[in-house]
Amino acid sequence: MTALTCFKAYDIRGRLGENLDEGIAYRIGRAFAEVMQAQSVVIGRDCRASSGALMAACVEGVLDSGADVLDLGLCGTEEMYHATAHFGADGGIEITASHNPMDYNGMKMVREGAAPISAATGMDAVRALAESGDFAPSATRGQLRPAKAARMAYVHTVLSFVDIAGLRPLKILVNAGNGAAGPTFDAIAAALAKRGAPLSFICMNHEPDGSFPNGIPNPLLPENQPVTAEAVRASGADFGVAFDGDFDRCFLFDHQGGFVAGEYVVGLLAEAYLAREPGAVIVHDPRVIWNTQDIVARGKGRAVMARTGHAFLKQALRDTGAVYGGEMSAHHYFRDFCCCDSGMIPWLLVAELMGRKRVPLADLVGAARAAFPSSGEINFRLADPAAAVARVAAELAPRAVSRDDTDGLSLDMGEWRLNLRSSNTEPLLRLNVETRGDAALLDLAVAQVRALIEA
Repeated sequence: MTALTCFKAYDIRGRLGENLDEGIAYRIGRAFAEVMQAQSVVIGRDCRASSGALMAACVEGVLDSGADVLDLGLCGTEEMYHATAHFGADGGIEITASHNPMDYNGMKMVREGAAPISAATGMDAVRALAESGDFAPSATRGQLRPAKAARMAYVHTVLSFVDIAGLRPLKILVNAGNGAAGPTFDAIAAALAKRGAPLSFICMNHEPDGSFPNGIPNPLLPENQPVTAEAVRASGADFGVAFDGDFDRCFLFDHQGGFVAGEYVVGLLAEAYLAREPGAVIVHDPRVIWNTQDIVARGKGRAVMARTGHAFLKQALRDTGAVYGGEMSAHHYFRDFCCCDSGMIPWLLVAELMGRKRVPLADLVGAARAAFPSSGEINFRLADPAAAVARVAAELAPRAVSRDDTDGLSLDMGEWRLNLRSSNTEPLLRLNVETRGDAALLDLAVAQVRALIEA
């Protein structure tokens, strides 16, 4: 038995040649199909140089199990989600490393109906079987066939989220980061134009290129944001959109090039949905919560907190019937999109909200930024993260109004709040701090917690 270290909390990620290669991809594909008892599996890939070979190996594993493969080719992760449900497949796999370094790749997987896979719902079983290699013999070999009209069906679903009549003329700067987003965005833009949407687009870094000549697309990193911000200002765009590698996340910039932090986008989308469905359930992650909870309360909705991570948010939407769920890391989940996350739906909803309110994006989030300042996620690489969390808890928990351990350590200190948690996907300790309208207190609180972490 060979231990596979590429299995993470809810997906697969590894360094090429070290803990992920074509042989491992074959074993994972074979194990996935067997554990899912699949007759058909949807498989797609991002544009990384290694993704084609890994996909081919994974496809062979699925075919050898006796299951058919619906081939999506180059696509975004959310297209795999959609196709899994649309074609009634028994599972779906996307070969992608998203925003990870060049020497990494991975897989995102879902069950039938695009339902999430966690340790309890199949991930541990897939890992165990892939490690053992004790595969059941198959009397037949599956067939490989293209997933016909998959993108057309996906585009139709995405556009169902926006009311074309609610749009007003907007110029939008789009940075695909040379990831997988370009061709799919073009299909959406063509469909919008055909329906008379008054939107125009300026595209940059639009061609998929696995060598990432302009850097790995991860707009969440502050050092990667100026290129989009400057392009927005130079073009006179009304707002900007930047995508990560597999475009399941989009990042927004206002007309001045200001980056709109993810927690404020969650609030915007919660507001948009509560206007459509008063009293609806909204799911959010535990990192930065006060702005979202305030908006949901004013919209007479119900806010539900779930653990960070796509498998947990998706399950929470399914369990609660929530119409929408959002994470500050720019993952946005929609009940009517298989309870999955999409990077294409959010910017369309924001464009519609701007059209209906007739105000720029900066004004849509300005009040929330002032009312609930937040630190943004601060990352620490530590030899002993658990000891750091224990120091923070020992010092601050006795004075806290409340403590929550849903995901890491969350302490409500009255006028400020912190969440401190270990990453599910990287060797990092992540800190988020927020206050009630007090930017000076925010700086003091961050400094206090930082000192305890780094002691």
